[in-house]
Amino acid sequence: MRTETDAATGGTLDAHVTVHRRDGFRLDVAIGASPGEVVAVMGPSGAGKSTLVAAIAGLVRLDAGFVRLDGREVASATRHVPPEQRGAVLLGQDARLFPHLSARDNVAFGLRARGVTRSVAARDADMWLERVGLGGWGGRRPSELSGGQQQRVALARALATHPRLLLLDEPLTSLDAETAGDVRALLHEQLTAVHATAVVVTHDAVDAAALARRLLVVEGGVVVQEGSVQRVLAAPATRFAAAVSGLNRVVGTARDGTWTSPDAALALHAADEHSRVEASADGVALAALVRPSSVHLGTVDDAPSVPGEWTAHVVRLEPTPAGVRVHTGDPAVAVDVAADTVAALGLDRGARVRLRVDPADVRFVRVSE
Repeated sequence: MRTETDAATGGTLDAHVTVHRRDGFRLDVAIGASPGEVVAVMGPSGAGKSTLVAAIAGLVRLDAGFVRLDGREVASATRHVPPEQRGAVLLGQDARLFPHLSARDNVAFGLRARGVTRSVAARDADMWLERVGLGGWGGRRPSELSGGQQQRVALARALATHPRLLLLDEPLTSLDAETAGDVRALLHEQLTAVHATAVVVTHDAVDAAALARRLLVVEGGVVVQEGSVQRVLAAPATRFAAAVSGLNRVVGTARDGTWTSPDAALALHAADEHSRVEASADGVALAALVRPSSVHLGTVDDAPSVPGEWTAHVVRLEPTPAGVRVHTGDPAVAVDVAADTVAALGLDRGARVRLRVDPADVRFVRVSE
């Protein structure tokens, strides 16, 4: 078997997963990964992300399509290789440790199931616990570990067997922000160290950016956008993707080089070259993308509006680590402000405000992108 110094390399994934659930939901997603590649899958709740990785792992049967690992077909409408024979490991939100076993024995379990001797399995388990920052904790049971520590043990158990494919189904969701950050950094470090091939399901753009090279956005059971993480987050194609990317996305129409919102409340001239090209085609539907921090908010007065200004009503206030996010309507735009600004302007639901954006801070992309 491999040792710590061996250069482990992940396998290849080639899959087209089609699943028809009893509730009428249909999943139809094609996904692939080359050796050592980490692919992120993002989407809203109910999009089919967990069903996708469960089907690849062998926990859900296919109605059509296929799953191939290292070129070997392990699933189709007529073929179903058991999960334990696929060479893939699924790690979810719950660490699912055996409560009666120590951390060491939990990590060693998969190795023992593959015929590794007790002494070698214990040695390798201690090695992996050391690698995930739990050296000396091998004798503790899950009840004696925090949530973050349990997830570290689960990661060590998953990596100890050197899977050809690692499937991570929102493994950080149940952790607090600080612990999630620590485990995220650990994941990146270990996935890189063993050149793992992995599919990471997440709802967090930070996870995608930190862990993956390529990103699939899944909504309603289908892929709505795919590309490098940087490209997808910079030019999200849907409202969900924009929200996760931290961008406002307002769909409007281009005419004579000017973008106008549906209610004509806001008109913007294209500033960058890409946006000018897109806005030059009359009647084309374009999405205006702008960061909440780039939108300026003030009180409504009698001064006439200038280009890039419009008035709106506050829909709700949302606390953020840096202050308050003010959500406005018609068009739906979020604005980040300091907490004292809310008090100074008397902002509350229904308040009328004036918003302004510099065209240089706005990018236009085709709605079909």
